[in-house]
Amino acid sequence: MTSANAKPAPLTQPEPRTAAALSRPVFFIGFMGAGKTSVSRKLARKLGLGAIDMDTYLERREGRRVKDIFAEVGEDGFRDIETDVLRELAAKDPLLVSCGGGIVKMLRNRVILRESGFVVHLRVGVDEAASRISDKSTRPLFQNLDDARALAEERAPLYDDVADATVDTAGKTVNAIAYEVKRLLEKEGILCLPPK
Repeated sequence: MTSANAKPAPLTQPEPRTAAALSRPVFFIGFMGAGKTSVSRKLARKLGLGAIDMDTYLERREGRRVKDIFAEVGEDGFRDIETDVLRELAAKDPLLVSCGGGIVKMLRNRVILRESGFVVHLRVGVDEAASRISDKSTRPLFQNLDDARALAEERAPLYDDVADATVDTAGKTVNAIAYEVKRLLEKEGILCLPPK
């Protein structure tokens, strides 16, 4: 009997042919444009894993967009909601979770990331990140590259502090990055592949 009644993974439906598993959640962190969502979705499709974009999940849960939440309750209010969502996702069956670029700002989030899963920092330079974003109107921080560089510099030590592994994405395709992450997760015993 086929798995026609199988429940699809959140946001990204896995291909039924492969039954890989994660021993713990994998959190992708990094600056905007690093490829966190693209890489997690590519891995999910390739390996039959569940993947979720944290900001999209947060928006659906709250019934409003991130920028509207910022406008209504400010950054502190948004960060409180973000922490709740992070705790929620950390408690689910292990998923590939692409986190918002600012997730590392709060110490409490860094603690949750460290204690709950395996953290992969996708490192990207600001200029390369900007070149990957076709619609900059959705990313206000990229309206001024000097401001974006300053923010990236401020966050870099926080990403490094919480990361279990760092993958440099410069000049690499989503496929290449996903392959590198897959090998890394296998080596660390986070990704369990079925016998061939």
